[in-house]
Order: sequence, then structure tokens, then C-alpha cells
Amino acid sequence: MVTLKQLAKELNVSISTVSKALNNSEEIGEETVRRVKELAELYNYRPNKVALSLKNNKTKTIGVIIPNILNRFLAKVLFGIEREAAEHGYNIITCISNESLQKEKDSLQLLGNGSVDGFILSVAEESQINNEVEHFKNTIKQGLPIVMFDRVAHDVLCDKVIVDDFDATYNATKSLIEEGRGRIVFISNIDDISVGKLRERGYNKAILETGRLEPLVLKVKKKDDHPKKIKSFFKKNNSIDGIIAADSSSGIIALNTAVNFGLKVPKDISVIAFASKSDSNHTLPKLTTIRQHAKIIGAHAAQVLISRMQNTLTEEDVKTKIVKTSLVKNKSTL
Repeated sequence: MVTLKQLAKELNVSISTVSKALNNSEEIGEETVRRVKELAELYNYRPNKVALSLKNNKTKTIGVIIPNILNRFLAKVLFGIEREAAEHGYNIITCISNESLQKEKDSLQLLGNGSVDGFILSVAEESQINNEVEHFKNTIKQGLPIVMFDRVAHDVLCDKVIVDDFDATYNATKSLIEEGRGRIVFISNIDDISVGKLRERGYNKAILETGRLEPLVLKVKKKDDHPKKIKSFFKKNNSIDGIIAADSSSGIIALNTAVNFGLKVPKDISVIAFASKSDSNHTLPKLTTIRQHAKIIGAHAAQVLISRMQNTLTEEDVKTKIVKTSLVKNKSTL
């Protein structure tokens, strides 16, 4: 691989001149810049990133830690992060915590040892259940900024990008009440994480505000047979005429279960779920969804972290960015 020294020798100029020309310094004349860049392109010159990171104390790399790579929402957020990072000249290194507190700690330690300039992450389920946040605080103390998205630790002073989980579920439940639904169930298999709790609170608020409806909640655990538990719930509660699902799998299973029980959707029962457009395209009838705009969340998270790493934000500027969801009506509601 050709070096700056070799380019300088062939052009009969100093190494400093070559470096400045490649970086479009105003100190170097246009003709010299042209000659340097032409020769660099001829030899396919690429700067040594390791040397640059040592010199500038910057890696131009972002560490991303997500709980579950198979989760479509998280995968789309990752896509948004990578695309935005690339536009600003940053690379990303991704680690998967698999919902494990220890793996989350290990990822922070591994990448925080000089490999990245900052982190974007969604908190692991085990970390939230145990309310463990010291590993995040210690990372920030080391001078590595963190931006949390979706699942966040409110006790950690850092930037956050979230959606309006409470308001989104509140408004979706209200829309079913306005349809005239009188027996609306909230179904969730994410009760152990922060977003699941916020969504349930939004549902409860809308139901209790009516003064006449009672909350009806079904919580599905990981160890449960998801379809079997929902089917059993339908058998015991045959007056259900509305469903709010905190996650896509619960929404899809509930919709299919209703259809299998001979209910006409949406004449007899309406279904709304936090889900993506592609999820809706795979249900019959098409599912009405609460869209979270995952790629936008990822882009915002990358933008905030890059600003933080480039020292354009101060500690007093720590903020929480709320991305508005969209209620996309399809054939599973009136």
C-alpha cells in the first residue's frame, strides 16, 4: 500500500504538503492539490485509519448495542443508524446483548477500550428488570457519550430517542372507544420492559377515563405458548370486541385467533397493534398499526451522538427526542 511518504517523494514535495492537499487545505495551491489527488487516485491511496485515530484520538466509529437482532423494529433502527453514520463519515460496530445484562456490560467494556468514540444502545431486558445502570454511568464517566433509544434508563443522564408510547396507546384505545367498542383487551408480551409498561398505562388511562369501561389485560410471558394463551383467553372472554396489542406478534396472533373463532373483523371486533407496514401486509384482513418509524429513530440517534462526539453539545444540552408515532388505519378497524 502506498504511503504519504512515497507520494511526497514522487511529487518532490513535503509529506506535510501532500497531507494538506488531500485535506483541501487553503494553504496549498490548486495545481498542487490537483497533482496530489491525481497521483493518490492512480495508486489507490487510502489513509491509515489506525494511525489517524492515534493521532487525533478519534476512531470515527460508533458502537451500537441492540438487545435482539431478530426483532424487525430494532433491525430497522440499526439500518437508520448505519445510513446516517455513513453520511457523516462514521463506521459502526454492532454488538448483540441478547437481553443479557452481562453481555451488555461486556460489550461496553470491549468497545469502550479504544474501539469507538461513543455508543447508541437500547437497554437489555435483564438490565431493566434488575434496574442496573451503573455500567452506563461508568462508560459516560470515561468520556464516551451514550445515546439510548426505545428502551431507556431514566436514571442515566444521557441523550435519548424514544417514541410517544403512552400517548400512542392512549390515542389508539380512544379510537376503539369512539368506534363503540365496550370490551377492549390490552395484550402484551413485553410487560417486563419500559415501553411495554408505558403502553399499558396509556391503555388504562383511556379506559378509566370513560367511567364505564373496565381494563382487561392479558400478559404473555416468554415461557408461555403465545397462541395457546391468547386462544384460551378468547374462550374465557367471548364478549371481547376490541384489541390493543403492545407488540406485533400479539397483534397478529390475536387477529388470526379472532378470525379462527368465526368473528368478522372489523364488524365484530377491531384490532390495533404496534407493528410495521410489512407486518400488516402479511395479515388478512390488513392490520391497523401504530407505526414507530424505526429508521427515523436510528437517524436521530446517530445525529445526536455525532453532535455530542464533535463537542457541539454541552452536558446541559442533554435531551430526550420524542419521535411521533402514526396510527395507520387498515382493514382490522372500522
